[in-house]
Amino acid sequence: MRIPNASPALYNEDLAPATERKWGAFSIFNVWTSDVHSLWGYYLAASLFLLCGSFFNFIVAIGLGSLIIFFLMNLIGYAGVKTGVPYPVLARSSFGIWGANVPALVRAIVACFWYGAQTAAASGAIVALLTRTDAVMAFHKGTHVLGHSGLEVICFVVVWALQLLIIQKGMETVRRFQDLAGPAVWVMMLILAVGLCLKAGGFSFDHGIPQDVLLRETKDAGVTGEPGSLAALMAVGATWVTYFAALYLNFCDFSRYARDKDAVRIGNLWGLPINLVLFSLVAGITTIAAFRVYGEVLLHPEQISAKFDSWFLALLAALTFAVATLGINVVANFVSPAFDFSNVFPRVINFKRGGYIAAGIALILYPFAPWEGNAAAFVGAIGATMGPLLGVILVDYYLIAKGSLNVDALYLEHGEYRYQGGFNVVAFIAAGVGALFSSILPNFSNVLPSWWGIYGWFFGVAIAGATYLVLTMLVPRAKAQPAA
Repeated sequence: MRIPNASPALYNEDLAPATERKWGAFSIFNVWTSDVHSLWGYYLAASLFLLCGSFFNFIVAIGLGSLIIFFLMNLIGYAGVKTGVPYPVLARSSFGIWGANVPALVRAIVACFWYGAQTAAASGAIVALLTRTDAVMAFHKGTHVLGHSGLEVICFVVVWALQLLIIQKGMETVRRFQDLAGPAVWVMMLILAVGLCLKAGGFSFDHGIPQDVLLRETKDAGVTGEPGSLAALMAVGATWVTYFAALYLNFCDFSRYARDKDAVRIGNLWGLPINLVLFSLVAGITTIAAFRVYGEVLLHPEQISAKFDSWFLALLAALTFAVATLGINVVANFVSPAFDFSNVFPRVINFKRGGYIAAGIALILYPFAPWEGNAAAFVGAIGATMGPLLGVILVDYYLIAKGSLNVDALYLEHGEYRYQGGFNVVAFIAAGVGALFSSILPNFSNVLPSWWGIYGWFFGVAIAGATYLVLTMLVPRAKAQPAA
């Protein structure tokens, strides 16, 4: 779509409003199967299931959390359908035409970090399969490069390169990949669950895992409190909602290609509350069955597949979960920074080049493997800033602009979204206040109670959104004209 008089510093064909709207409900559904069905997603879902303490508690905590996710994704998804623009362009309406580069780069940095972490996880599934062979295991233990085994490096580079092939032909290739990967993972999940339940003599909701073992194995899930207690259930729901913090911002990168709002709503309905609850349930049942069969808490699917007697089943499982992890990388950690980097330098960086930059940064990070150290604390601190960004953007779109943006002006240097020299100071003040309570104080001080960090994202959204609403009412902006 051509924008009359669009500034070359704000516009290229990839950032322009989408003209081809081919994504139906099934493709939107598979955005979520790709995002959730990863090795980390499985671990988190299984952990949260076990920490709920009972099936009823699971339905309450995960069910309510999934409904909140559904509601929020619809909000940002509808904005993408109506405007047709990607996340960094949508952010121009609230942060200003140049100021939007800041929230775009925050999202891009976190995506690059997790791009490397997820690629490492996917390659790890392949390593676990190959080391079943004695000769490969000897190579794995005896060869080291850049602080990793030679086998780990080879598998990482191969998986890293495969993702570039997926993304090379644009968003339609992404859609086709998702439509294939999502159902494939579900088939493998069910095979895994049914096979283990048969070995265990039936399925059970009662895990029977000693509490000290359970707490030790699930500590990385970030849930505090005694399993099954009210505090634990609230933490489970909050953790589940916060897990999607990044995609609340850039889901419009995908919904902009949807045929209409119905496609987004129906796709989200099946892909979020329904799919999330069923996925978590299957992950939990599989983990319980694995404990009964092997006597170990195996929260990672590649740990389970590594114990298969059948080489073929182990291969099928490893490849399936590697593909699933590639899916989340493409959805959450490739598409977003591709648009985000393009937004900063649209004259020279298009969608593909932006994606290559993200992949290149992840490759550079690999020798240092920062995700194996204090990565959780770092990403938690940075990721929590996404809450305030979402609060500002949603309040701006729905409460200030009333869901009506002047789309053409988003690409104009001297339009109504220029604000103060291209930056909306009010938005930055509001986001800063929100970040103070969502990220800075919980992570770098003891001022707030220890439980605050679990709900930091929620505080960030609410405080930043409320601050932005009040400040904008005191300093109102010009009313936007409806999009053409």
